[in-house]
Amino acid sequence: MKLTKNFSKQEFDSRDGSPMPPEVLLNVQKLASQLQALRDVLNAPIRINSGYRSPSHNNAVGGSKNSQHVFGRAADIVVRGKTPKQVYDIIEGMIASGDMLQGGLGLYDTFVHYDIAFKAKKRRWDFRKNK
Repeated sequence: MKLTKNFSKQEFDSRDGSPMPPEVLLNVQKLASQLQALRDVLNAPIRINSGYRSPSHNNAVGGSKNSQHVFGRAADIVVRGKTPKQVYDIIEGMIASGDMLQGGLGLYDTFVHYDIAFKAKKRRWDFRKNK
């Protein structure tokens, strides 16, 4: 199922094979549209490391109890040719200019977490081991 010009539902499916509930799909569609805006600016593919996580999969990978992944509002992403810090900074700029929705933005050594959490609360964190 195509969600945007460049993203399919399959890319966001839980890695444990659990079906995606319909209410989660609505969130994933909204998230995919935000990531499509980023992809259009970068003019480069975005790999979804983790999108929707079923509650059992989220627990298995040590995700937080209230993880936005469980609600289909979060994705951990990688862009070939860009460091996580570069991707993080671009997203931050797009949020500031109104081109992406406000939400959570996390920086890790190998990926960036972006979410469109309920109430669009600004949350930022840097969990890189090598800063």
